[in-house]
Amino acid sequence: MRDDTKALRQHVLDLLRGEDAHLSFEEAISDFPVKLRGARPAKLSHTPWRLLEHMRIAQWDILDFCRNPKYVMPDFPRGYWPAGDAPPNGRAWSRSVKAFRADLKAMQEMVVNSRTDLFARIPHGDGQTILREALLVADHNAYHLGQLVLIRRLLGIWKD
Repeated sequence: MRDDTKALRQHVLDLLRGEDAHLSFEEAISDFPVKLRGARPAKLSHTPWRLLEHMRIAQWDILDFCRNPKYVMPDFPRGYWPAGDAPPNGRAWSRSVKAFRADLKAMQEMVVNSRTDLFARIPHGDGQTILREALLVADHNAYHLGQLVLIRRLLGIWKD
């Protein structure tokens, strides 16, 4: 790893992992009761399932944009949200969690790979860089993980 980007790569990796002042994905979803995955607290727009799936879809989309020269953006906003408030079957939650983890790991690996030029423009983009996209993933995830914690608090399933 080049010395001039080593610290930057580590800072971005820490953000993606949910370290320092940030909540990790694992903390936010740990022991989430099956019966509450589709619950919507009063006056809130989303359920835990909708947030999890939205995070998975958006993160996958950003990663796909970074890697795929034939990238096609999903319809916005419909293509970034699941159809229903609850998981459609008993395996959907765990599949979504597994896919989210895999894509997050792939983004982390891209960031720490010394062959990745964090500052180079993505050839099929319009000025985006890997650094910008990695920070977008970290920021987007942090925002929605905060929402997930709020929902957990309102549902009485968050330990402060």
